[in-house]
Amino acid sequence: MAKVCAICNKGSQVGGSYSNRVRATQFNPTGKRRRYPNLQWARKMDGSRIKICTRCLKANKHLEVK
Repeated sequence: MAKVCAICNKGSQVGGSYSNRVRATQFNPTGKRRRYPNLQWARKMDGSRIKICTRCLKANKHLEVK
């Protein structure tokens, strides 16, 4: 199973991470970092389970999926 929300297809993103010292000198960047969505198991109305992000879980979108 992929690390993607089953409802909104939210996946991973790559972002840079710089320390405060790097911002001051523009030297020695720490590189890129992959960030994953916060996926949780949720039950649909028919009883099956899907992995969805917490944003969809909070909006109760898993109850609307057929």
